[in-house]
Amino acid sequence: MTGPGDDRTALLSLPVPPQRPARADDPLDKLAERLADVCGAAVHPDEIAAVLESDGLTHEQITTRYARRDLFAVAEELYARVPRRFPDPGPGADPWRTSSRQCLLRGMLFGLPGLAYLLGAGLLPGRVTGLAASALVAWAWNQALAHRAYVRLASGGRRAAARCLLLGAPTGVVAAAAAALAVSGTGAVSAFAAGEALYLAAATVLLVLGREQHLLIALVPTAAGAACIPLWRPGTVPVVVLLLATVAAAALSAVREIVRSLRTPSSSAPGTAPLAASLPYGLFGLAGGALTLMAPAAGRTAAVVLTLSMGMAEWLLYRYRSLTLTALRRSRTPQGFRLRAAGVLALCLTQYLAVLAAPALFTGVPALPLLALGAALWVALLLQAAGIAWPSAVACLGAAAAELALSGGVFPGPALLGPAAAELVACGCATAVLLVVTCTRMGRTTAHR
Repeated sequence: MTGPGDDRTALLSLPVPPQRPARADDPLDKLAERLADVCGAAVHPDEIAAVLESDGLTHEQITTRYARRDLFAVAEELYARVPRRFPDPGPGADPWRTSSRQCLLRGMLFGLPGLAYLLGAGLLPGRVTGLAASALVAWAWNQALAHRAYVRLASGGRRAAARCLLLGAPTGVVAAAAAALAVSGTGAVSAFAAGEALYLAAATVLLVLGREQHLLIALVPTAAGAACIPLWRPGTVPVVVLLLATVAAAALSAVREIVRSLRTPSSSAPGTAPLAASLPYGLFGLAGGALTLMAPAAGRTAAVVLTLSMGMAEWLLYRYRSLTLTALRRSRTPQGFRLRAAGVLALCLTQYLAVLAAPALFTGVPALPLLALGAALWVALLLQAAGIAWPSAVACLGAAAAELALSGGVFPGPALLGPAAAELVACGCATAVLLVVTCTRMGRTTAHR
């Protein structure tokens, strides 16, 4: 039995937790003042905890001097006490700054091959379904091959990329030529399609390995022949010679570059992405080609306008990433950054549509369908450049299927809409979906770090 005095003695002998000092003499105030810059720039208490731990703050100091239970409690209170004061990082380096001359050069490389169709128009019959089939296969294959080769270039160096291209480029040529042969049989169309497939494969090799100048030199014969058409219409033999010279020059340059790259030492980087990662890029190439080929009435002119605008499109992709990086540095909240990123997206897309609208006014191409198609392709390319590939592929494939159905290419009976209206509706809906995805995914700060 114990008396009341014994109970009081037992209670006094129990361990008593440290009492938190009054705010007036709280040593945490001095710590907050000393770490004001760190605490003000932190976006999460864990960042402050890491700094405290690196400074050697012990558990004994936390419980005795600061009267807090652990390191994270100290960090949370410092985070709450010090207002956010994000320092201005200054202009800093911009990894997305690119040369406008380089983009202009690549734009010429995208547009000049179209002169081959102008030069060889007299060699082809009225319907060139086999050529369209071959082009779709080649576009899809080379889009996927380019992605795969770029991945190998980043992970294993030029030698790894060259090995990928050495295997993939000839396979794509055979597949595209076989598609033309299956649809059109032997003849001029299949021969032209085989040359087209060989050129596209060679162009893919040279672009991935950074040899744009070699490709530009290879295009000189075709460009010179097309430039002479207003003054002199070349016959069959000169046209064939000029086209073969272009294809042969591009192919030889590609082979030479692959051989050179195979002699370079390979890097010891970790493994690369699986083959399935390149699938959405190939599907996007298929969808983009189908949408371009289905362009209404003045479809060939629309294709020329689109290809000539690719240089500006690529420059604006870099411009978007550069401006969003600036917006990220100037924003103080995630909501503020999302608004700034949406404004940058609207600005760059408007500039690209202005580039498309200018030639449409003078060529007779239906402006609204062309703008809808251009908007869908540009936003899809933006997502792909950021590594968000599947939404681009699915939206563009859906647009191609919808346009085919609305224009009467699937179901029997009269078409629901004319070609121009079908393209406007299909591409407009695809653009709306892609814009939502872009604002959602690219509006995250982590997408630009």
